[in-house]
Amino acid sequence: MKPLLHKTTGPFLIYVLIILIISIPVYYLVIDQIWKAELDEHNKTIAQKTAYEFNHLRLNDKELLASINLWKRIQPETDIRELRGNSLQPDIYTTIEKTKPFDPDQEIERYRCLQTIVYLNNKPFLFTIQTNIEETEETVAVIGLITAFFFIIIVSGLLILNRRLSKSIWRPFRSTLEKLRHFNLYHHDNLSFEKADILEFEELHQSLRVLITQNVSAFKAQKEFTENASHELQTPLAIMKQKLDLLLQSEDLTDMQYDIVEAVHKALLRSSRINKNLLLLAKIDNSQFSKSEDIPLIVLVQQSLELLDEHFREKDLSIYLDVSAKIHTTGNVDLTEILINNLLINAIRYTPSHGNVSVILNERVLEITNSGDRALDQHFLFKRFQGSNARGGTGLGLAIVKEICIYQNWTIDYRFEKGNHIFTITHKF
Repeated sequence: MKPLLHKTTGPFLIYVLIILIISIPVYYLVIDQIWKAELDEHNKTIAQKTAYEFNHLRLNDKELLASINLWKRIQPETDIRELRGNSLQPDIYTTIEKTKPFDPDQEIERYRCLQTIVYLNNKPFLFTIQTNIEETEETVAVIGLITAFFFIIIVSGLLILNRRLSKSIWRPFRSTLEKLRHFNLYHHDNLSFEKADILEFEELHQSLRVLITQNVSAFKAQKEFTENASHELQTPLAIMKQKLDLLLQSEDLTDMQYDIVEAVHKALLRSSRINKNLLLLAKIDNSQFSKSEDIPLIVLVQQSLELLDEHFREKDLSIYLDVSAKIHTTGNVDLTEILINNLLINAIRYTPSHGNVSVILNERVLEITNSGDRALDQHFLFKRFQGSNARGGTGLGLAIVKEICIYQNWTIDYRFEKGNHIFTITHKF
């Protein structure tokens, strides 16, 4: 991604470059036309001056012809020829190309020609003069060099101006961006933006103040509702569970009644787990956990494996363990323990009997692998209550894992390779 100034500067420089490139032939054509007009005027002046000088000498016809022949020898690019009769014609301006007669390289050059009528001793003469035009290649080269010079000046000036303008004009915007980057909705920070003398920035600041105020208010209301609902549900759920436990111990229940009560008891346990998980998610969202504790990962992994050993045995699952005893990280011990437990429980739940579970822990990743039939849908994998009824799960286990990773600045990835589900957590050790 590029900064805004780079986005605008790039097209502008390309536009300037295109215009300057187009200007080279335009400059050449304009200069060439001006040069031709100047040469035409010059040739006309030469013709008039030559006729004036011959007439001023007051030569007779024989002396005039001799002088004209001498003139033609001295001026090879000029021709004076007497006209017979009244064959008058207007001035003719042309451009021709020919080689220099005295040039050993026989280089071809352009000449501007004029054919005009002059009167010598009151007789009409056709006066022809040819004047060399400036070399085309040299003209284009000079124009190109000048254009390139000014393009460099424009680019350098634009970069310098953009840098200075960026520091002055964009300072309030960068300050606002930095404050937004560090804004934490969970801490309910009050943002104060730098005063700007630019209308658009002030409008942006006003809109941000309104937006942040509304979001903080909505977040507080949502937080209070979630906390109150979770806490208030704990007591009736506990009472209901206690009553159902007593009812299950009663000897007066028929088999049908016992099955009904048992089903209600399972549903109640699941509701209690969902309530606890929702309360945990609310606490994570509210940043109610420390992030600076030293976490002995190997200890937490071994504790979780011991705790779930009965479940591994029940499904006859093979466990492969490859961990490093020196791996430590920083975060919250309780949340990390919940994360490991949820991943292992997920592996047990979705591994077929007699399957394999692998736990690898090194200085880069924590990787938990379990055998399976087909890949999981990654689009819904970490979303809440997706597939919540599958195999007795609450639909919040992996969602909690994802939230813990986000909270502790870790990343979690899932892939399915060679009949194995692989969850990889990249942490900072």
